[in-house]
Amino acid sequence: MSARATPERAPGARGAAAAGAAGVLRRARWAGAGVALLVAAALVGPFVAPYEPNAMALERRLESPSADHPLGLDELGRDVLSRLLAGARVSVAVGLAVVGLAGTLGTLLGAAAGAAGGRWDAALMRAADVFLAFPGILLAIALVAVLGPALRHVVLALVVIGWVGYARLARGQVLQLREQEFVLAARAAGVPPGRLMLRHLLPNVLPIVIVQASLGLAGAMLAEASLSFLGLGIQPPTPSWGAMIDAGRSHLLDAPHVTLAPGLAIALSVLSLNFLGDALVDRLDPRGGKARTAPRRT
Repeated sequence: MSARATPERAPGARGAAAAGAAGVLRRARWAGAGVALLVAAALVGPFVAPYEPNAMALERRLESPSADHPLGLDELGRDVLSRLLAGARVSVAVGLAVVGLAGTLGTLLGAAAGAAGGRWDAALMRAADVFLAFPGILLAIALVAVLGPALRHVVLALVVIGWVGYARLARGQVLQLREQEFVLAARAAGVPPGRLMLRHLLPNVLPIVIVQASLGLAGAMLAEASLSFLGLGIQPPTPSWGAMIDAGRSHLLDAPHVTLAPGLAIALSVLSLNFLGDALVDRLDPRGGKARTAPRRT
């Protein structure tokens, strides 16, 4: 009896798959470098800044980039590089706070609603529908306008509009997982609901939530910059990338470096975080990634 032939992938398909994997790896490396640079700027940037971020030299206002000031001076004669490094800490702090609070709240509410079902699940989905009925950034603008411009109000507004995505994602994952055999077996064995959630459901929900959090961090930083650009975020003289763009927009023709530096910082940060999220999808997403992860059974 002849051995059964094993079907092989066509050379063209293998080449396309290899090229795709190499492209993902390259993007992941660039994304990792960009995120590392962003984190380094947030952690040590203010300590290695060449000048005090709020130190003014009015006689040299709008000076072009030079050896003493690599990114130039702004409309008040402040060093743009020093303010850029100080603003990185604000952007990263707001992004991490929003992702941490919104992700934790949304994941717990969504997982609990998906596991409980019935009226609790219906109530959460109706509440989510109410929040989704409004454009997120407009709702954030309205909340900050009512509460007043302040860092804590920006974080609160972004958490209010951000928890819904995590809740819907966690709920959907739990609805799928609760019909899996290992969950049914745990229920049949009399595992309490709390232990079932902590030991069986949440560990399998966390990978996809981490992917969402990496993308949500970019969105939170962009939303904070938008609110600061509109004058509803971090108030002067505290440096903020969005406020720096707003201050320099009246000098786009005579001093474009004032706006260009924070604009590029926002663009590169968001791009790096999005590429990192794509790489995490390939690694952690149990549905779509190349390295599929099996449900954890504990």
